[in-house]
Amino acid sequence: MTINEKQDEIITEFEFLEDWLDKYQQIIDKGQSGKKMAEADKIPENLIEGCQSKVWVTAEYKDGKVYYQGESNTDIAGGIVVMLVEVLSGHTPDEIIESDLYFINKIGLKEHLSPTRSNGMLAMIKQMRLYAVAFKSKMES
Repeated sequence: MTINEKQDEIITEFEFLEDWLDKYQQIIDKGQSGKKMAEADKIPENLIEGCQSKVWVTAEYKDGKVYYQGESNTDIAGGIVVMLVEVLSGHTPDEIIESDLYFINKIGLKEHLSPTRSNGMLAMIKQMRLYAVAFKSKMES
């Protein structure tokens, strides 16, 4: 499944939710249903800089594709990182670097997040793309 197909799935999940409290609940549910990270991976090196809450992200490079894991100590950030992991995992570094994460605007996340949460989400995306760039340069050298 492509990055855009995964984004379209998330958009479909949110389409029928008109009230923002319901959308927040959907984000929280996503975070709670996400795969939990090993405690050993919840180390300072895996913390996302620029997030108000604690968000850990790890990346693994296997068979030409990047696989992420992410978790947070708060509900909303946890849901956001789980959605980003769902969308970006299992793709090549180039696909990740070039992806347009339009689902964020389509489900209304951008306009409904506080500035600090919004900055945190951007920091998560930046870190995930940096992992992809690092794997790509390692692959090319």
